Amino acid sequence: MKDVADKIADVVHAGPAGGPEEGVPGKPAIASPPLVEPVHPVEPLPPKADQSGPETVSPTGQPTGAEQARMAQSGAYLTTAQGVRLPDTDHSLKAGPRGPVLLQDHHLREKLMHFDHERIPERVVHARGAAAHGVFQSYGTAQGVSKAAFLAQDVETPVFVRFSTVLGSRGSADTVRDTRGFATKFYTEEGVFDLVGNNIPVFFIQDAIKFPDIIHAGKPHPDREIPQAQSAHDTFWDFVSLHTEATHHTLWNMSDRGIPRSYRMMEGFGVHTFRLVNAEGATTLVKFHWKPKLGVHSLVWEEAQIIAGVDPDFHRRDLFDAIESGAFPQWELGIQTFPDTADQMFEGIDLLDPTKIVPEELAPVKPVGLLTLNANPSNFFAEAEQVAFHTGHLVPGIDATDDPLLAGRNFSYLDTQFTRLGGPNFPQLPINRTHAPVNDMLRDGMHQTAVHRGVAPYKPNSLDGGCPFFAGADTGAFIEVPVDVPPGRKVREAPASFGDHFSQSRMFWLSMTPVEREHIIAAYTFELGKCYEQAVKERTLAVLANIDPELCAQVAAGLGLPVPAATEPLADTRPSPALSQVGRTWPLDGRVIGIVTDGAVDMTGVREVREAVLDAGMVPLVVAPAGGVLAADGDPVTVQRTFATARSVEFDALVFAGLPAAGADAHGARDAKAGAPAPTVGDPRVLALLTEAYRHGKALAGWGGAEALFEAAGISAEEPGVIVTDDARGLPQLLELLSAHRVWERFPAAM
Repeated sequence: MKDVADKIADVVHAGPAGGPEEGVPGKPAIASPPLVEPVHPVEPLPPKADQSGPETVSPTGQPTGAEQARMAQSGAYLTTAQGVRLPDTDHSLKAGPRGPVLLQDHHLREKLMHFDHERIPERVVHARGAAAHGVFQSYGTAQGVSKAAFLAQDVETPVFVRFSTVLGSRGSADTVRDTRGFATKFYTEEGVFDLVGNNIPVFFIQDAIKFPDIIHAGKPHPDREIPQAQSAHDTFWDFVSLHTEATHHTLWNMSDRGIPRSYRMMEGFGVHTFRLVNAEGATTLVKFHWKPKLGVHSLVWEEAQIIAGVDPDFHRRDLFDAIESGAFPQWELGIQTFPDTADQMFEGIDLLDPTKIVPEELAPVKPVGLLTLNANPSNFFAEAEQVAFHTGHLVPGIDATDDPLLAGRNFSYLDTQFTRLGGPNFPQLPINRTHAPVNDMLRDGMHQTAVHRGVAPYKPNSLDGGCPFFAGADTGAFIEVPVDVPPGRKVREAPASFGDHFSQSRMFWLSMTPVEREHIIAAYTFELGKCYEQAVKERTLAVLANIDPELCAQVAAGLGLPVPAATEPLADTRPSPALSQVGRTWPLDGRVIGIVTDGAVDMTGVREVREAVLDAGMVPLVVAPAGGVLAADGDPVTVQRTFATARSVEFDALVFAGLPAAGADAHGARDAKAGAPAPTVGDPRVLALLTEAYRHGKALAGWGGAEALFEAAGISAEEPGVIVTDDARGLPQLLELLSAHRVWERFPAAM
């Protein structure tokens, strides 16, 4: 695989000369368009280099050998759905230019009919998502515990991964506080395996029968259909304050984990405990983990709110742009393994309880393979929208356990696909097709695209020669583990071990650094402050009192309410350092650096910084008063953002080349961000850019007069994360700051 820096440099320097955005990830098409509409017929343009589609297999899993282009539309001329060429698509067939539209207009009928039906029902949950293609390469380290073929040494398996939020509609914003989905479809040689996980390792509920309740509580209020894509409202907090098994998940959501920096910097978890089976038939219980190579990082709350307004597509744009620039996101798949004992417990933790984790100090996560996302979808609807995941899509070597939440998901996922995708043949959609041969005896139904042969879709038969035949364990059959079922009465109960709702919540709280605790306090205070009902706020404070008295007291102070006493003894638990996001350093692949200049000061230094950013595997974006090209001397420098279009939230760090002069549009009538009266130093939008970035803990650097800009913003060169030099040589210090994600010293904690 090509080095990340080389890939980014290729993108920045490649392609025909286009416009001012040339070379920046996000270019819409493979070639820049001409100024006038083309009139000479040509075949459809190929996709961009970063785009791919589903593998070309048949509806029954047979490799076709066809190029992916064969799955796309072709031909230089506009046609009907039946391939009949059309001379016009701008005018209905009428009885004269001003006459009535004629019923015989078959093109009008077909075009409107398809348009009227081109939307399918969005997912009830996880409607807002983005996805990408990739490959999973196994290390072979799981072979001792699982016979799954895709986990064998050096096996490469195509994958499709979809990230999502839970509560919002398809049109909601990316950066809301919410749980994120992390669903991976492995196209293995033994069939499809779906690992349908989240970025939080625990769930709100222990039994799937409660799933409609938590989602109904979290969704917008049914009378007004507000608020959208968030939990800061009465129905959510009413439910979770009464249903205290939700406490652990809620605490994770109120932490920085609820607002990830990007999908590329987000952990993934299988949530449930699964059962692995090896070649000898021995079983092991397991929890799955995705560990991002870039580390686990988050937004700060104000940053998330600003982004929701200025770029609601922030997370999907970040994912797609990183892949296009060659900064391919990577995660290691890891497993925590536990003895498959009769009680399915480990160190006193019930492994069937999806509201509990096993701390990594008790069971280390063992890496078993590397996931790399290396291609964007070529059609979002056909791939990201029509992909259908299902927790019951398992392969030999991986089996389910008696987790009651998992059991319900195994029922629910099929039902939702029938509704969304129009019938039982959704596995035949190209993105869902298995890469293993299919002979399922399932016939007909809506959207059947396979052309089945034979006359005997039943067993036993002789008319089709007995085919298909049963497989045995020696020929790769999926055989459920023959687990003993304990005798007992039919009951609607939970085991006593499911009754502990606070010990792991307290462990999570104690594992946070002071700044992370401050963010949790702020999140609870904000969310509860959005509720109307005092009883809901007071009840939630009573829950927090059972986690930690300081957490409860600080939130109560923010709400102006008395501090309740705990109703249960505080759990005696030790912190788990693996739960904190702060204190380590990480790679910088794909980070975005803003270089702010007006083109009048040291363009040689601007070029040097830009090249150094590229060499470090990051993306440089030049910000100037106006678009176009800066070419004071030497090679021209393309402007990617202007003072009007830039906002601090899209950058991981800012570098200021001198004191940029004010732009010609720096007045309130043209751009409200410019404000009034005019500032004494520079452009007010540059000051806003600087102060926002400082407030959000981002690294800042400058030279050639930039110190005056910092002083105008009230920022001293002596403060943490601020680098002021005489020339453009401060980048190594900047990279060191960036590797920690933020300048955490700027967030003093009260506690």
